[in-house]
Amino acid sequence: MRMRFPFRSSVPLGMALVLLAGCQGMKSGGLAPTPPEPPIPSATSPWQRARVGDAVTYTFSAWQGAAPGGTARSLRGLVTLEVVAVQQPWVWVDVSFTDEAGKPLAPVWLAWPQLLPVRSDVTRPIEVPPLGKPAAERPTVAGRAWDAQRFEKDSRPVDGPLVSRVYATEPGPLYLTRGLLSARTETAGFHVPGGSEWTLRDFREGSSTASPAAPALERPLGSGTYYDRRLEQGPTPTLTRVCFGAERGYLLRTEAPLDTQAAPCTNFAEAEPEPLEEVLTGLVWEAVAVPWPPATAAAGTRGTFEAEGHAVPALTAQRTENDGSTQRVLSETYAADPWSPTLAGLAREARFQPLAESTERVEKGGKREFEGGSRLVRWGSWLSGAK
Repeated sequence: MRMRFPFRSSVPLGMALVLLAGCQGMKSGGLAPTPPEPPIPSATSPWQRARVGDAVTYTFSAWQGAAPGGTARSLRGLVTLEVVAVQQPWVWVDVSFTDEAGKPLAPVWLAWPQLLPVRSDVTRPIEVPPLGKPAAERPTVAGRAWDAQRFEKDSRPVDGPLVSRVYATEPGPLYLTRGLLSARTETAGFHVPGGSEWTLRDFREGSSTASPAAPALERPLGSGTYYDRRLEQGPTPTLTRVCFGAERGYLLRTEAPLDTQAAPCTNFAEAEPEPLEEVLTGLVWEAVAVPWPPATAAAGTRGTFEAEGHAVPALTAQRTENDGSTQRVLSETYAADPWSPTLAGLAREARFQPLAESTERVEKGGKREFEGGSRLVRWGSWLSGAK
């Protein structure tokens, strides 16, 4: 498994480098107005045997040392993945983060459960190169001895992380996280110590042969949804569509100019897969390392952000920058509450990014000249049957 920064995090690039030095970001593929590839008839997946009630729970801890002038932070808790509906070829997974007593966590990043529809059939081969050569182990975790393999990569000599993952040789009941038994990451970049540890606490297999209807995608982690952004830079504005999917424990993301003649999100063939467990460990790290709201927005002006029928309570902040003799005003608008019901159906990553941002150049006499910006214009679900 590769250590990667999680699923296009909302963290700015500079902060991302500090948080997980040496980690790579997800590459995005292009959209095409062609139907998805047909399933591969001979291939099977344990996701195709999913039953309502299948679940895994991990304990986790994450910490970040104090940078010069900063404060050390830490977080402990549980993460549970549970199958809540099965409508083949889709398996609907609830992902929730709580403290060790089962109560909601304080960081807003993890304050609400998120829903993740995962496609169970095999539409194409998915390969993610391992961290390194596997070493056989037989650990006892969650009251059971497992035949397992450890993968490890040490990038600390080049300011990267030490990453270690232990996977069951046969995922069995742990198919939701591809057999993950434990995970450890130690960061070393920029001389700010930090890291995280995950350990399987328990698992259970569902017994229900009947399934409730697929739940509404009110707070989606991403899969099954899309959102569009308008970019105004240069003479011609452009619209970009970001699509999210998931297949057999991998999350998929594509981003490309919007094709108004094509159905939304019909092809994930070029999307690079991101293992679900790596996405989740990244979300926990983000909750520890990045305060919310951003410092620039905390003292912003309250107002309303409008986007195609949505009126979102928002904070707008402005700051000035001087580049030699040129002064610019930068504006950013964030959701006052990233989990507001007015954002129902919006993928997680977009909730924590600026809803709108712009740059204006200050001319003589104080007049402002618009230079460029972007804004969220719409979002929705492409998954048939999703509400």
